[in-house]
Amino acid sequence: MTAVTPALLVVSAHAGDFVWRAGGAIAAATMRGERATVVCLSFGERGESASQWLAGKSLEEIKEIRRAEAEAAASALGADIEFLDLGDYPLRESPEAVARLVDVYRRVQPTVVLTHPLHDPYNGDHPAAARMALEARVLAQAIGVANSDGSFPTKETIIGAPPVFFFEPHQPEQCGFVPDVLLDITAAFDKKRQAMECLPAQKHMWSYYSDLAVRRGVQVKRNAGPNLGLAHDTMGEAYMRYFPQVTGVLE
Repeated sequence: MTAVTPALLVVSAHAGDFVWRAGGAIAAATMRGERATVVCLSFGERGESASQWLAGKSLEEIKEIRRAEAEAAASALGADIEFLDLGDYPLRESPEAVARLVDVYRRVQPTVVLTHPLHDPYNGDHPAAARMALEARVLAQAIGVANSDGSFPTKETIIGAPPVFFFEPHQPEQCGFVPDVLLDITAAFDKKRQAMECLPAQKHMWSYYSDLAVRRGVQVKRNAGPNLGLAHDTMGEAYMRYFPQVTGVLE
């Protein structure tokens, strides 16, 4: 049997979300030699670029600034990145947007998918991104569902059933986020911090997500068992698994 090359796909509503929420997971994957692809559905140009609006930048200027920042952040994490430019505040769901995501799934052939949780009372763009990511995942498995150009996939281009993990929202308690996966990102955190610093438009987030990594690192240690010898400076990220885990061994 041919081994499947691990491939991580991250569906991000805005140009910075993938860094704050999943930068450690992305960097850890690429450090293992795996492929990682980030899809930004928007640039966060309207709702997450206040400093640029206050500086008098135009909409197109802001989009280019956020594109450059996100590209630099993805490079720091070792990931590929692409932008669907669907607009934000609000990010509108549409069959056309889902079809473009289906194309991405079939091209990337992900073995793991990361995206937003399905509930966020503070930002409707986030659950909209999650719903489209989940719908596209299902449609990309169906050989009878056409690609966005009208052509039909082959059996080699339809995808399997990659697990989906929701990354941590900014206000988890209000979003019903109860993590059931704690990821040790200690070795990858320097790259995550470097990626965060590529996003000066949201500089106020740097310390918040550094502190959060410390708190989740404490939980990594407390839940990892007494014999793993994890360092005191363990850093972590939290996730929720959407589909059941399939396993032959409980561990």
